[in-house]
Amino acid sequence: MDPAGLGPPEEKGSSRDTKSTATSTGGQPKAETWEDAKAFYANLSPQKKPKSPKPQNAITIAVSSRALFRMEEEQKIYNEQGVEAYVKYQLDHENEPFLPGAAFPFVKALEAVNTQLRELYPDSEELFDIVLMTNNHAQVGVRLINSINHYNLFIERFCMTGGNSPIGYLKAYHTNLYLSSDCEKVSDAIEEGIAAATIFSPNRDVQIAENQLRVAFDGDAVLFSDESEQIVKAHGLDKFFEHEKTYENKPLAQGPLKGFLEALGKLQKKFYSKGLRLECPIRTYLVTARSAASSGARALKTLRSWGLETDEALFLAGAPKGPMLKKIRPHIFFDDQMFHVEGAQEMGTIAAHVPYGVAQKHRRMEQGKQTQNSK
Repeated sequence: MDPAGLGPPEEKGSSRDTKSTATSTGGQPKAETWEDAKAFYANLSPQKKPKSPKPQNAITIAVSSRALFRMEEEQKIYNEQGVEAYVKYQLDHENEPFLPGAAFPFVKALEAVNTQLRELYPDSEELFDIVLMTNNHAQVGVRLINSINHYNLFIERFCMTGGNSPIGYLKAYHTNLYLSSDCEKVSDAIEEGIAAATIFSPNRDVQIAENQLRVAFDGDAVLFSDESEQIVKAHGLDKFFEHEKTYENKPLAQGPLKGFLEALGKLQKKFYSKGLRLECPIRTYLVTARSAASSGARALKTLRSWGLETDEALFLAGAPKGPMLKKIRPHIFFDDQMFHVEGAQEMGTIAAHVPYGVAQKHRRMEQGKQTQNSK
């Protein structure tokens, strides 16, 4: 297989093509056909893909194969028939590309940003670098490569662990964000201090911007620590409002995705420095259940203390997030509470659950009660 994912150049015609090789009486190409001749000979060579940036310079997004592609049928075979039947099925169907999965539009948007960054900064390696991170057997790799080439994705780094958990490799790849459809692996990554989320497909199709990456974040237990969430769970909303007023000027501790917002902000500034703030292909949103008057100031002051900002901040005061997200149409929305994730899905938003903070303990307790009640 051609390592660049390109076949031989398409035959354009004979080298005696009169339009491309027309000459004047002096034996030189005619002036009016010189550009045509250059274009013709340029097309005889396949175009090279851009070089991958060094991992230490890039913003690395690790994506699992089941997040990038739809593999429900294959997963069913694995669960019901075992690994050998699964591998055989993949080999038998390796020339059939997978359908796009939940993370696919996000990855395409990352690549669109890279294209614009390369135009502005041809020698810079401050780019998004996507790594396919999967515990699939290496034999399945051919179908994954074929699928990536089919969709013309620029994914050169693979990690295929053959049944072992890939979590141990995330730090070696300098991972800034890990997206998976496996909630247990995501929890393991969070425990290792890596920004991670379980990504879910929306329940309906919504048109998403192709040339502007839109990323929406919840605040507490996502960008910020779960300090304020703990107050709500232990003492209720009134105590929470009082606490936030008292500590309005004390920045919250960072949450698991603060570093990813920081990385997005770093790339945004590269566009701003070229006078492209209004045309920036990255747009960020804070979408929080906090109310602006009683608890919003601390969130904004915390971001300011970090030297960060979001392009838009939506304080919903407990109202559902789904309708606002439907308006924003982000490529991904991060939240620590599953009922917000599910509400976003219902409205057509690609949502990702961040299993961090006190809300996860309460969720597990509720699940335990439901299990006991069903017995």
